[in-house]
Amino acid sequence: MTQTLPTPLKAAGLMVLAGACFALVNIGLQSATMLHGASAPTVTFWQYLIALLFYIPWIWRNRLAVLTTRQILAHVLRVALAVGGVQLWTLGLAHVPIWQAIALILLSPFFVTIGAGLVLREEVSLQRWGAVIVGIIGGMVILSPWSDHFQIAALLPVAAAALWAASSVVTKQLTHRDSTETVTIYLLLLLSPANALLAVGSGFALPEGTLWLVIGAGLLTALAQHTLVRAYTLADAAFLQPYDHLKLLFNVGLGALVFGFLPDGNMWLGTALILVASAYLLSHEVRTRPGSTAQGA
Repeated sequence: MTQTLPTPLKAAGLMVLAGACFALVNIGLQSATMLHGASAPTVTFWQYLIALLFYIPWIWRNRLAVLTTRQILAHVLRVALAVGGVQLWTLGLAHVPIWQAIALILLSPFFVTIGAGLVLREEVSLQRWGAVIVGIIGGMVILSPWSDHFQIAALLPVAAAALWAASSVVTKQLTHRDSTETVTIYLLLLLSPANALLAVGSGFALPEGTLWLVIGAGLLTALAQHTLVRAYTLADAAFLQPYDHLKLLFNVGLGALVFGFLPDGNMWLGTALILVASAYLLSHEVRTRPGSTAQGA
């Protein structure tokens, strides 16, 4: 008799798998841009076009959902923010160690909180503002702008985190009136054309030796998104958050193995501050909004 895994264990496994896939994607992107000199906009265009092609059958089956929206401008804004985040993220990977980039992207939840308070006018408690401040201090420790080794390019992952957070805030507004299918399909359909416009200046040709890296990154992006969404359908964000943070270890390990990037002490201290603050934000959300769930990308 075949035994099936308990649902929470299955969800945790899917989250870990998604984190591992994203780590491999980052290695592929950094190899293509940092080692082979590929243009970040070009790599991003092909990565998400390949991921889009993977989703075409699903989009075709759900095509009617696209026609139900009355928030087209908000969808365009959301995609523009997401495109900016993706482009800055890939550009950042071309210049900074992967451990630093992935640690700084963990700042995204704090930018979401700032956006919820300042843009959506949601009530944000003093405790949550305190957690935001602690998280930002953690980011400053990782960046170490007072150090001689600081480079402006290190701010690119921070900017990517801010844009992705802004995209999340717009997404929250969209889901008040549109279905999840509508929001997802608009993102997938508009992302590749927007990336194509940004890639025009650098051209669409990939340097020799990068084709399979980019194809792999595209397919792994689709797999990571699929497993991530599936994990969130099986368990809530509070349960999955610790497993999501394992992606940091995957990225640090692969970065050291492939590129020889070894984190310094500031990374561990800053990351600890960010993780403690984000754990507090999440636990506060669970206490104040019982039964609520969240989805991430």
